[in-house]
Amino acid sequence: MLSITDDIAIPEGEITLKAIRAQGAGGQNVNKVASAVTLFFDIRASSLPDEVKGRLLRSADSRISSAGVVVIKAQQHRSQELNRADAFERLAQLIQAVLVRRKSRRPTRPTLASKKRRVEGKTRRGAVKSLRGRVRE
Repeated sequence: MLSITDDIAIPEGEITLKAIRAQGAGGQNVNKVASAVTLFFDIRASSLPDEVKGRLLRSADSRISSAGVVVIKAQQHRSQELNRADAFERLAQLIQAVLVRRKSRRPTRPTLASKKRRVEGKTRRGAVKSLRGRVRE
C-alpha cells in the first residue's frame, strides 16, 4: 500500500514496475545490472476517488500519457530498491500536488494613491525626455 494521505492509499497491485538498465555513465555496473525502475500507474483503472482522477487527467504533467497512464523512470541510485522507493515517492508527490486546491484570484482595483504615483512618475519621465532635445537659444 502506497499511502498518499490519511484517506487516500494506492494498493501496490495497481502499480506496475519494470526493471531496466540505467542510462549514462557508470561503467560495468550500469552495463550489467538492471537497477533503473520504470513505474506505470493507470489513473482510470485505479481506486483513487473520481475527483482526484479527474484532476490528475486534467493536469499538464509530461509524465502522464494521453492514455491516462503515469510513467515515472527512476535511475538516480545504484540499487534497484532505492530507485523503486524513489519512484513510489515521486508518484505520491505527483498525487499530493494535485490534491492541493489553489486559491481563486479575487480581482482588485488599484488604490487612488497608486494611480497618483503612476501618473506622477509618468510626468517626471516625460519631463526628463523633453530635456533631451536640441538646446535652443
